[in-house]
Formats: sequence, structure tokens, C-alpha cells
Amino acid sequence: MRTRITELTGTRYPIVQGGMQWVGRAELASAVSNAGGLGILTALTQPTPDALASEIARCRTMTDRPFGVNLTILPTTVPPPYADYATAIIESGVKVVETAGRSPAELVERFKSAGVKIIHKCTSVRHALSAERAGVDAVSIDGFEAAGHPGEDDVPGLILIPAAAAALRIPILASGGIANGAGMAAALMLGAEGINMGTRFMLTREAPIHEAIKSAIAAGSELDTKLIFRAFRNTGRVFKNAISEEVVEIERNPGAQFEDIRHLVAGARGRAALESGEVDSGILWAGQAIGLINDVPTCAELIERIVADCRQAIARGANLVGDEQ
Repeated sequence: MRTRITELTGTRYPIVQGGMQWVGRAELASAVSNAGGLGILTALTQPTPDALASEIARCRTMTDRPFGVNLTILPTTVPPPYADYATAIIESGVKVVETAGRSPAELVERFKSAGVKIIHKCTSVRHALSAERAGVDAVSIDGFEAAGHPGEDDVPGLILIPAAAAALRIPILASGGIANGAGMAAALMLGAEGINMGTRFMLTREAPIHEAIKSAIAAGSELDTKLIFRAFRNTGRVFKNAISEEVVEIERNPGAQFEDIRHLVAGARGRAALESGEVDSGILWAGQAIGLINDVPTCAELIERIVADCRQAIARGANLVGDEQ
């Protein structure tokens, strides 16, 4: 497959593994890259910029193919040293960065002067246009189906992808609700030039999380996610478990404050759940695509299946609307 996304990333297929906190480590990123996609390390999974540089070096021992790094810029009172993480990315020779959260404008010049391509994750057309003006090379447009923070507009991919494709000059990746070849074919037909998948790659053998977590999420349906943080206009989509149910119940109370749920949604607690396999002990991020997932393959098996099924779906569609004889 050849699109502007494969030209930008240097990959065989226009398939990108989304950055995922605690999950985007060398084991997963290298497996995705070795299979022809673009694996992504998650910068803030590493406690320091030096630790990120070490993880990048470790990933290079596991693949000789391109991979990228996700740098999520969050509006926190005590922010991580984002500039130092950017330095680690640049000095390590990484050539693709996935930015998310706040606008990456403050880092665009640094990355571009170092020859780093920037893919920015957006949840609306207006934010995508802003990112384009800031100079990013591509955007990942996240529909309401996505895990993580899908924004506050509640616009699903069937609308958001073609709207973004019509408005932007730079290429877009479709993200949210995609887990198979039919979804990839649909995204391409809607105007995307590739796909970004998080939840689907989380449920692969190489993902460095407990098998019990993978099994539980893979067994879920499209109804088994919850929207948390709605009351604070920072909506997040997560797997439905005892913790997310409790969070939603607390948020329903008039006057609920974030401090009321902070102990339940702490990142350290979610990380411990991923590592221990205790499904109901922390927040687990997952998108509605779990309704399309029923196995835990290797990354190589998954990507080859998706590409084959995508081509088959496109051919089937072409046959349905063939020229009149």
C-alpha cells in the first residue's frame, strides 16, 4: 500500500499504533514496526527523558524499521519536562513523533528543524485546521468511538473523517472504532490515508500487559465502555469495570469535584491493574472497537489479516458498484 502516510512514515502499510500510557513500550512498538506498520513508544510511560532515550535504544535492538514516539502535552499544574523529552526524541534520531493533548505549536519548529515528522492527534476539524496551520505534517482524527479522550463534541468517525478530509490539505489518519480490514477500507473510502489503532494493538500478544486484562477486554462488546470525566469536560472512554462504574456514579452527584474521584483514577492504580491482571482494580482505557475484537493475535498476524481483509472489502465494494454494461 502506498499513500502519503506511508511516504511520511517510511512504512510498508499506512497503519499506525497509537500511543498508549503504560502500553507503548519497546516490545509492542517493535512488533508493529516489524510487521510493516509504525510502532509508537509512549514518552510519558518513561519516568524521565533519559529513561525514554534508553527505551528508544532498546527498541532499536528489536527492530531496524521506522518507529515513532508519542508525546502527549497535558494541561497540568506541574507539567513534565516536555522540552527535555523532545530533546531525547531528537537526539535519539527518531524521525516521527505523534503529539497529542494541547497544541504542539511550541515544539513544531524544533522537531521540523531536526527532520522529525509530526502527526498530531485531534478530535475535531477546527483543532485539525489549527494543527495544520501550526505546521504539522499529518493529523490523526479521533472519532467519538475512540479510547482515551475523544473530545467534547461527540462526533463519530463516519462524520468526522470525511469532514476532516474535505477541510485539510495534509493527510489524515482515521482513529477510533477501527479494528479490522473492513474498518480500514471504510476509512480509506472516507478520505483517510491510513489508520491509527490503539485498543486493537493493546489486545495483541506482544502488548506488555497481563493476559487476564487482554482476555477480559476482548470478551467485551461495543456496550462495555464507559464515559468518565464528563462532568469536568475532559471526557475519557474506558473499559466498563467496577472502578469506572463507581467513577460515573460519583460524577452524577450535584457538585461533584475531581478530588472526589482522584483516588480511583490515579495513573499508578491503572498501571498496577494492567500489570497484575486485576480487572476491577483500576481504570483501563479501551474504545468501542472491543465489540469487533474476539482474539489476541500477534502483531504480524493482525496486520497481515487487516491488510488482506481491507483489500477484499475494497474489491467487494468495487464489484457492487461496477460500471453498467
